[in-house]
Amino acid sequence: MTSSPEPAVPPVDGEVVDLCRDLLRIDTTNTGDNDTCAGERRAAEYVAEKLAEVGVDSRIHESAPGRASVLARIEGADPSRGALLVHGHLDVVPADPAEWSVHPFAGELRDGYLWGRGAIDMKDFDAMVLAVVRHWRRTGVRPDRDIVLAYTADEEAGSDYGAHFLVNRHAAEFDGCTEAIGEVGGFSYTVSDDLRLYLIETAEKGIDWLRLHTRGRPGHGSFVHDDNAVTALAEAVARIGRHRFPVVVTPTVRAFLEQVSDALGVELDPDDPQTAIAKLGPIATIIGATIRNTANPTRLAAGYKDNVIPGRATATIDCRSLPGQGELLLEQLRELIGPDIEIEHIQRQDALETTFDGELVDAMAAALRAEDTGARAVPYMLSGGTDAKAWRRLGIRCFGFAPLRLPADLNFSSLFHGIDERVPVDGLQFGVRVLDRFLRAC
Repeated sequence: MTSSPEPAVPPVDGEVVDLCRDLLRIDTTNTGDNDTCAGERRAAEYVAEKLAEVGVDSRIHESAPGRASVLARIEGADPSRGALLVHGHLDVVPADPAEWSVHPFAGELRDGYLWGRGAIDMKDFDAMVLAVVRHWRRTGVRPDRDIVLAYTADEEAGSDYGAHFLVNRHAAEFDGCTEAIGEVGGFSYTVSDDLRLYLIETAEKGIDWLRLHTRGRPGHGSFVHDDNAVTALAEAVARIGRHRFPVVVTPTVRAFLEQVSDALGVELDPDDPQTAIAKLGPIATIIGATIRNTANPTRLAAGYKDNVIPGRATATIDCRSLPGQGELLLEQLRELIGPDIEIEHIQRQDALETTFDGELVDAMAAALRAEDTGARAVPYMLSGGTDAKAWRRLGIRCFGFAPLRLPADLNFSSLFHGIDERVPVDGLQFGVRVLDRFLRAC
C-alpha cells in the first residue's frame, strides 16, 4: 500500500487573488455613522480564520458592535530587534452599484483585473500580507524580527473605532514595534520601458475635517431678507472652494521632485514645482496636492421647508495641511471666511514626515529591484491620511509600502474612492513576491 503524496504548497503568490476576492465580497462600507456602517466584523473573522488555518493565533478587538479589528504577532528569530508593524484597514468607502461597470462587492475578475470596492484601498494589501504569512507557516519560514499584523476598522472615517481605539485600549499589543508599513506606497510610475519609479510614502498631510456654522434671522421665504444664514454660508464656502493656498515645497516633496526631474530629464525650478508636476500624467493629482494646504467643501445642510428661511446653515470642509502647517491652515481659513462663522472640529490629526533612509528603506528598494530590474524607489508625500497617524502616537516610524507594479496607462490615483476600482492581477501577485522578500530581509 502506497501513502498519498503530500499536497503541494502553492507558491507565495498562488492564493492572493482568491484571498482578495473573498475580502472584496464582504461589504465593509464605512459611512462614518455606526448606525449605517456595514461593519468590519465579518471581514475580521475571515482574516482570523485564515490565520488560524495555518496556526497563527489572533485577537479580535471590537470597539463598537460590528466595528472589529484583528491583531496577531509572528515571532521572529531575533527577539532583541524591534518589531515591524504591518497594517491594513478592512473598511471601505461607500459605492453606488448604479455607477459601476460591475457590482462593487462582486469581486469580479475581468480583463486581467480584480474589480471591487477596496481593490486598491486596501483589501489588496490585506490579502497580500495574508498570503505571505500563510505561505511562511506552510513552509517553515521565520522572519528575523517580530512582525505584528493589524487589520483595522474605521480608517476611512478617521480611525476612532480602529487604530486609535487600539492605541488607546490595547497599546501593549504593539510592544517593541519601532517601524511600520501600510498604505499608500510602493506603487509604480512608468518613466520608460526600463525605468519605473516606485513611490514610497515617507510623509502624509494632516487632517482637519471641519464644520462651518452660520446663523441668521429665520423668516418667510417671500420677504426681502438681509440676514440669511444660507447666503452667508454659501459665500464663505465659495471663497474656500475657489481659493488656492501658497505653494510650499517640503523636504519630502523636494526629494521626490529632484528624483523625477532626473528621471524625466526635466530641470527643476524649486520656485515652480508645478511645471515638473504637470509632466507626471495621472499621478499629478496626488502629487499636486502635496505642494500646498488644501480645503475642499464636501457637504452642505440647511433648512427644513421650501418657503422658510432657516436660522442656521452648516457646511463640511475637508482640510489637509502640510507638515508643520496645521495651525497656519486654520489661520488662513479664518481669514477667508471672516470672524462671524463658527468653526467646529470633527477630526484633527497632525501631518507626518520621516526621512528616506535606513535599513528598512534599503530593504524596500532591494526587494523591488529583485522583482523589477527597472525599479527605483523614491520618497513622496501622500495627499490623504492613513492609520499611521495613530501608530505615531506610540513612537513608531511609519512608511507607506504596499507594492504594486501597475500598467503604464492605468490612472491609479482616480481609483481611490472612485468608480470601477480595480487592481491588476499580475500587479497583485508582484506585490506578494516583493513583500515576501522584504519581510524576510527587513
